[in-house]
Amino acid sequence: MPASDHALDPVLRKRPRLVAVGGGKGGVGKTFVVANLAAALARTGQSVVVVDADLEGANLHTALGVGSPRASLADYVARREDDVGKLASDTAIPNLRLIAGTQANLAEAQPSEERREQLLEALVRLPARFVLIDLGAGNHAALIDYFLAADDGIVVLTPEPTSVENAYAFLRAAFYRRMRRCLEQPAVRRVIAEAMDQRNERGIRTPLDLLREVQAIDPRAGAAYLAAMARFRPSLVVNEVRTAEEIKLGFAVKSVCRKYFGIDAEYLGYVNHDEAARRSVLARRPLVELMPGSDAAVYLERIARKLADPARLATQAAPDTA
Repeated sequence: MPASDHALDPVLRKRPRLVAVGGGKGGVGKTFVVANLAAALARTGQSVVVVDADLEGANLHTALGVGSPRASLADYVARREDDVGKLASDTAIPNLRLIAGTQANLAEAQPSEERREQLLEALVRLPARFVLIDLGAGNHAALIDYFLAADDGIVVLTPEPTSVENAYAFLRAAFYRRMRRCLEQPAVRRVIAEAMDQRNERGIRTPLDLLREVQAIDPRAGAAYLAAMARFRPSLVVNEVRTAEEIKLGFAVKSVCRKYFGIDAEYLGYVNHDEAARRSVLARRPLVELMPGSDAAVYLERIARKLADPARLATQAAPDTA
């Protein structure tokens, strides 16, 4: 193994780095961001597998210029295929393979909890350096579980009130689901379940409110809550930025996460509005491939470099395995 592989991240000597991209709201450009980050990483020689987990509205294959594959993640969900590796198809981009989400059973598109745990175990056994998961819109438990299991959970949002609101809702849902998985005491789990109802009678409105309730029940559970909170470090990408003021949105969301959620989010970067992006979508090619010198492509490449930066990886905690 080359020395650069060892420098990248010790974990990657054994398994791929899992990156999940969500955000709660549709139309913010998650698929565009995933396709371009995957292509940018592949262009540096990294082996990449990209997975379309948006089984109700799969279109990642289109963004990568791949026809509708005969085999997809839907075959794994339906137990027609147990070998996830056999679902991966080549793309026109060297080092980049795709597990599409096409032809799903819309009556029951997402896998059961047991099946998605098996899927996550299979994904981290794939022979790749990075596995990127394109999450669908919304706060479905399956999407949240992928987000929590990832080494990097990225929330994409745009400078629009609805997008920001949905990003907070997504983070809130992910946070509470993480807490329920980390804390096993029945009384604590009950109060967490109450907190998930924003009109709960206890008056719990934020994760910090919940922390006080948990500490009152059991100080040891409170300590575990704080530890789990410290390990929850989502990343933020602001898409479709047009002004210097909109660039600051990522810092504003990061500040709110710290003040009201008690968590340290990372502002991974922004992607400016660029008409070239629309042309790349119409051409069914990632922007970093079609027009690598365009403004948006430059920012996407910058975010991809951050994802693979050895110094950044060395400071991060292990993924959520609770």
